[in-house]
Amino acid sequence: MVSVEHLSIEFSSRPILDDITFLINPRDRIALVGKNGAGKTTLLRLLAGVETPTSGRISKMGDITIGYLPQVMMHVDGKTLREDVISVIGNRGSDIGDEARFIAEMDRTIIGLGFERKDFDRPCSEFSGGWRMRIELAKILLQHPDLLLLDEPTNHLDIESIQWLEEFLKTNGSALVLVSHDRAFLDNVTTRTIEITLGRIYDYNVPYTQFKVLRQERHEQQVRAYLNQQKMIQETEEFIERFRYKATKAVQVQSRIKQLEKLERLEVDLEDNSRLSLRFPPAPRSGDFPVIAEDVRKDFGEHMVFQNATFTIRRGEKVAFVGKNGEGKTTLVRCIMGQLDYMGTLKIGHNVKIGYFAQNQAALLDGELTVFQTIDNVAVGDIRTQIRNILGAFMFGGEASEKKVKVLSGGERSRLAMIRLLLEPCNLLILDEPTNHLDMQSKDVLKAALKEFNGTVICVSHDRDFLDGLVDKVYEFGGGKVREHLGGIYDFLRSKRIDNLQELEKKGNETIRREAKGEETAAKLDYAAQKAAAAARRKKEKQIADVEAAIAKLEQEQQELETLLADVAQQTTENFQRYEHIKREMEQRLYEWEILSEED
Repeated sequence: MVSVEHLSIEFSSRPILDDITFLINPRDRIALVGKNGAGKTTLLRLLAGVETPTSGRISKMGDITIGYLPQVMMHVDGKTLREDVISVIGNRGSDIGDEARFIAEMDRTIIGLGFERKDFDRPCSEFSGGWRMRIELAKILLQHPDLLLLDEPTNHLDIESIQWLEEFLKTNGSALVLVSHDRAFLDNVTTRTIEITLGRIYDYNVPYTQFKVLRQERHEQQVRAYLNQQKMIQETEEFIERFRYKATKAVQVQSRIKQLEKLERLEVDLEDNSRLSLRFPPAPRSGDFPVIAEDVRKDFGEHMVFQNATFTIRRGEKVAFVGKNGEGKTTLVRCIMGQLDYMGTLKIGHNVKIGYFAQNQAALLDGELTVFQTIDNVAVGDIRTQIRNILGAFMFGGEASEKKVKVLSGGERSRLAMIRLLLEPCNLLILDEPTNHLDMQSKDVLKAALKEFNGTVICVSHDRDFLDGLVDKVYEFGGGKVREHLGGIYDFLRSKRIDNLQELEKKGNETIRREAKGEETAAKLDYAAQKAAAAARRKKEKQIADVEAAIAKLEQEQQELETLLADVAQQTTENFQRYEHIKREMEQRLYEWEILSEED
């Protein structure tokens, strides 16, 4: 579908990608991984046609369509959410379906990404940057492009929206190239992993976790080969230097010199912080209950964010605040910090010293200090000997540690603020989305340090892998309430699925009761009204039967195509496109059937 051939690109004479070649096939779901700065975003921009390579080429089969979601984008104001999203209907092609089906799919997509129906007619300009990103994502998904290029799509999504997106991407027929630092998201969505390191790529036909195992084996082999070559080079150079001026060895010396000149030098990323242990300073002992909330309520004007929030956090507990954006997680954190007023009682325990990380912490750093100075000024004790290692683990290795804070990007400042916070003595850490600008290695270092921390932790996060094994209690924000769930993040998610199933069953019972009540009411109607109701019922039954017949036909076509595609010779673009069209048509028909089958 897309062929990348001998592709290279340089910035300021520095090679970012060097002679890379690979194929993107129909229905591939590829995780693009590598350290920050390795070239992941650059490769996505090249595939999207936003940038031009220094050399090599990208060939695309036929007239394939591409949907590209960058990390940073320009937004055009002047439209409501509904108007902005519906504007892409002309980009979908004639075989997708009529406008009515688009509206139904649009509603499901927008709601799946966390919006509510009351948001549909709000101007786009009223939404924050994170919500604007969701609007752009909805527009891209609704166009059903042949190839999706997504750069960190989960950074501004809550857990429920991430799970919705996972299901969409797994069942959607588009090929996918995905950049993400969310390990669980990668494992759930992708089936192939391409790593970029030192300008080269390594292609693994496995999901991310399996790639990590294979990558470790390959890295160990590369390191052994590199060290063996370095030993050979050193011995050869010593021989040359030792016998350079000895006539009887002239031929051998020249032979060794030519050998070194022709040698293809191996490169390997030797930076390995797997044994790095970041430890917080010992936490001063606090009272037994660092936070006690009793009937806490917060309103903004006439809008009630939450009410009756009652809970106790014990010393040493590590808890997570989760829920959809806008449900009050950060608001309650700010109440605990004393930054907002509220109704009810919030008690902060004896001798509690709070360390707080939020995105605006980055703005408080001194722009004239270097990265190293910023950390050196707060580090105490043995941790001072590890400053450069710690900076390296958080992507400030080498010359980057000497950069002045004022030249750092927003993400870099956030990471630096995180390091600075973690080195200051405290016994209650409150972290608001701490992983948004960290790569996987940095997240692992942070998580390990938090697990060893002997104080109390409140973490607002949507990163399931980061929270897994870290927290032992989850507070769910939603519907104006704060609910306590004992256990880890996956215990909470499993209970949510069970609760949802029970809720569906409850709704089913309610439907039966409504139907029974409806029959009683119908008996009281006059004959004309009963006749009209019967006619409407027959019409709906016919519509359901028509949809069911269409579904059966599509299922038959799908089975026939699957049999056809089992033959390699029949794996043509036309057959793949037909197969994906049938899947989309099936999805729409099933949705129609669900709507028609619902009680009026």
